[in-house]
Amino acid sequence: MPPRSVGLGPFIRHLGVWRANGAGATYRQLAAAIRLLILDGRLPLAARLPGEREAAQALGLSRTTVSAAYGRLRDEGFLAGGQGQAARTSLPAGPGPRHTPSEDAPTSGMIDLTAAVLPADPNVHAAYVRALERLPARLPGHGYEAAGLEELREAVAQAYRRRGLPTSAGQILITHGAHSGLVHLLRLTVRPGAPVVFDHPTYPQAIDAILAAGARPAPVALPDDGEDGWDLESLISTCRSSGAAMAYLVLDHNNPTGRMMRASDRARLLAALKGSETLLVLDETLVELTLSGPPALTASAVDAPRVVRLGSMSKSVWGGLRIGWIRADRGVIQRLAQSRASFDLGVPILEQLAAVELLNDGGAALAARRPLLRARRDYLRARLAERLPDWSCPRPAGGLSVWARLPEPIGSILTVQAAAEGLRLAAGPRFGVDGAFERRLRLPYTLPESELDEAVERLARAAKKAARGKSAPPVSTKPVPVY
Repeated sequence: MPPRSVGLGPFIRHLGVWRANGAGATYRQLAAAIRLLILDGRLPLAARLPGEREAAQALGLSRTTVSAAYGRLRDEGFLAGGQGQAARTSLPAGPGPRHTPSEDAPTSGMIDLTAAVLPADPNVHAAYVRALERLPARLPGHGYEAAGLEELREAVAQAYRRRGLPTSAGQILITHGAHSGLVHLLRLTVRPGAPVVFDHPTYPQAIDAILAAGARPAPVALPDDGEDGWDLESLISTCRSSGAAMAYLVLDHNNPTGRMMRASDRARLLAALKGSETLLVLDETLVELTLSGPPALTASAVDAPRVVRLGSMSKSVWGGLRIGWIRADRGVIQRLAQSRASFDLGVPILEQLAAVELLNDGGAALAARRPLLRARRDYLRARLAERLPDWSCPRPAGGLSVWARLPEPIGSILTVQAAAEGLRLAAGPRFGVDGAFERRLRLPYTLPESELDEAVERLARAAKKAARGKSAPPVSTKPVPVY
């Protein structure tokens, strides 16, 4: 496969307004801007940048200025390739680990911000009680349902029909959560070494699944906080030029940023990929968690034959309810049902019966929880603004977390310092590849306000230590799961 390149258009667009009067030599400012794009993951690693001459013409600079900026970045380790060779993005210490290290600290009194999930409400217990009452009717059977219980598949299909997507039970496969659905799809459609495109940053477990399948990651950076939506030009170009077998996208709402793709952009994306071999896999586990603006459910009602949707009850109901599903053409569902026998034999019947009970409420329970989530989101952002005013914490349109930008690339160090303060964090690099997003943290707002308040206090103390010392105590390499 040809190496990745950053086109001149996306390069200039990512740079934005990078020059400030009185802020030092122009080449230093340009080098600093490019360095930030690499650290934030907006420029992928090992990607070829535009040549010095064309970059100079586009930026209205002399070639000497651009050459000096590139040279400075080479000296610092952010660009590879000697003078006169193509400049490729890099990191001084090489790609960081996929998993965030943590100290072996005691768990007593620990506040955990690695899981962006809701606790179960009383409806979950009630649903299990009703499911147990209905279970005896299922006991004479063998209990194996390759595609899932018919009544659960119909309940899921009905939910799609309410969104404006005509769906039958035959288009649904029940899985152990959306993550399991993605694993099934990767096994069925992606060969080892084939590229898989995804928005960058994205859900950590999805990256792990893509890597475990032997696929080649092809990340496409999301625009900066000040911009809206997705970089459609780069997304479409990457899918087409790489011949990607799959594109995994979280459009409603991106985890961890919380942003949502507009309906017009979805239509443009589908039109541009029409006729391509790329299977478009849309992870919709957060689709019902819109907190500001029009609901994502309306925008998501855009369909095409090579679009597969993943759903789950783990984010909107309870993480312990491991029920998810795949919505696709009947042919895809049939092949998945046949192939899953070598991976798992289906989902427990009791959990499926409980899911039926919860889905049949028409979304009433979740509607009652949205105001609580909205209040906690706003409370967390207000407390962060008070205690860490130099952090940027944009308000997400939906989802369960804030994607905070730090004033310095100290995300991993801060994670270790926070553990010593009794706070577990998910550092930015966990949501990307090749060590990107060291200036980022994902901060969920699913805990009660009293716990969020204490979490911010501990975070502020840890941030002060990390910024002052920029070093961390010895850590273990034990991986920390992020949900």
